[in-house]
Amino acid sequence: MKTMNMISRRSFLKATAAAAVVSALGLTGCGGSASSTASSAAASSTAASSAAASEAGQSFKVGIVNYVDHASLNQIVESVESRLDEVGKEKGVTFDYADYYANAQADQTNLNQIGADLVADGVDVIVAVATPTAATMLAAVEDTDIPVVYSAVTDPAAAGFDTEPNITGTSDALNTAAIMNLILAVNPDIDTIGLLYDLSQDSSTQAIADAKAFCDEKGIKYIEKNGTTTAEVQMAAEALIAAGVKAVFTPTDNTVMTAELSIYESFIDAGVQHYTGADSFALNGAFVGYGVDYVQLGEATADMVVELLCDGKTPADLPFQTFDNGIATINTETCEALGLDLDTVKKAFADYCTEIVEVTTQENF
Repeated sequence: MKTMNMISRRSFLKATAAAAVVSALGLTGCGGSASSTASSAAASSTAASSAAASEAGQSFKVGIVNYVDHASLNQIVESVESRLDEVGKEKGVTFDYADYYANAQADQTNLNQIGADLVADGVDVIVAVATPTAATMLAAVEDTDIPVVYSAVTDPAAAGFDTEPNITGTSDALNTAAIMNLILAVNPDIDTIGLLYDLSQDSSTQAIADAKAFCDEKGIKYIEKNGTTTAEVQMAAEALIAAGVKAVFTPTDNTVMTAELSIYESFIDAGVQHYTGADSFALNGAFVGYGVDYVQLGEATADMVVELLCDGKTPADLPFQTFDNGIATINTETCEALGLDLDTVKKAFADYCTEIVEVTTQENF
């Protein structure tokens, strides 16, 4: 894709007209062993016939499309690339993704152009990171044999992907009740919880509904604040602080994830514990991230690409994958700054996690 108007990782895309940002549907999930959920529908016969087993020395064009720069999605991209490099060496084949990588910077116009360019370049597969990306790439490959493998799609069925024959991938669905239980484990007498998310993000819809139901069942009040930009998220966070909440829940919300580095210190200064739906939030300063290991998610996504290109599989042969929730990631710096004892927190979490990971704040991934 050498003629494509794309950007290098961590820099901004030189786009033409700005368009409305698509709702970002996907972030969450977590750590343990992968389990499969049927993607249904048979793949086209053309796609099946073209997916022949690979031979040593072959080179495959792999389009990788990131929705926007932030810790979770960048982790996935890097993990996909690393895994493809590893498997390529093992099999003696080349996965050429460097020439076919693009970041849409959350712009639908960019997504549309990227999809058209990848199809024109004749890539062998497109890896689509986040739900808006997957939906746009699926539309782009219509009437072609190019399969799409998505990653970080929270609800593939709601997105309609489970009935499409030419798409599969990995889901980062969140177990909301599990993370809400972590809040109560540290704060058993809490009476109000803040809910911080982007109303336009379909990935947050079910998780927030589940969080409200959890609070209603437990007799806990909740205060909702929303934002669709980093500036709005900052204002929403300040509003929750002003309301006096001591714990805030955010699901796998791309908008809040992008803004996390701008809000975590305000939460710390106010003594507010931020519980979030992914480890990457904790890497950007949140107190706790619970759910998907995005490195693992990227590796599983890459393995599906390999099965399509090297093993003669079709998307219909590969049900989309979800992952067992269970990993709690604690930012130890934030924990200390909040005046909490790390060992006490870990003990409180023990009954609700299969694993506890300790991290410190990082601004780049």
